[in-house]
Amino acid sequence: GPIGPARDESPDPRRGFTSFRPPRTLTPVKRILVIDDDAKLRQHYIELLKLEGYAVTEARNGREGVERARAEVPDLVLCDITMPEMNGHRVLETLRGEPRTAHVPFVFLTGWSEQEDVRTGMNLGADDYLTKPVAPDDLAAAIRARLRRAEAAASSSGRRPAGREASPADLEPLGLTPREAEVLFWVARGKTNDEIATVLGIGLTTVKKHLESTFSKLGVENRTTAAAMALERMV
Repeated sequence: GPIGPARDESPDPRRGFTSFRPPRTLTPVKRILVIDDDAKLRQHYIELLKLEGYAVTEARNGREGVERARAEVPDLVLCDITMPEMNGHRVLETLRGEPRTAHVPFVFLTGWSEQEDVRTGMNLGADDYLTKPVAPDDLAAAIRARLRRAEAAASSSGRRPAGREASPADLEPLGLTPREAEVLFWVARGKTNDEIATVLGIGLTTVKKHLESTFSKLGVENRTTAAAMALERMV
């Protein structure tokens, strides 16, 4: 019977050519732990994060989330606030209290009605929060920003005691009051005035007044320049 097409005996065209691109050196894949009791939402976040190239571990409630984080320390935790078994605040407190997980970036997922919970979470040491429903671009941007900040903090341990996260106190040497430093701290993290008012538990007008005073002290005209100055001190 007929035999298949003749095997191509010609030499590999890539041999000897410097233009052949070698495989990229792979940077370690970042691992995100998603903790949410809503299976549909959890799956949604997992799919989005996998599309962004992250490895994802999931947990159905807070207790399971803590166990997963202990078993394999993630690069970032994305956690719902309101859950059975153990709520998001308890998860954060537990992880912050253990040396291996104390400095893992922690981002809360919150509903519009949970502003008081957001404030509590930020006071417990959460790094950021996202309001549901979260737009895919916002989720990706927030996670990239938190991972970048964590890497910068790890590489600049000479400028700040190892392992200590940036805090509003780092901005007071700019000549700001503690409250102005807090407002600028959240501006540098990309939060709107409304969001800052929620986190700090103050009125929107008060946030604006603090910002006017801060811009004046720093000699800048807008929040972009002020944020850039703040970030230089926060790295």
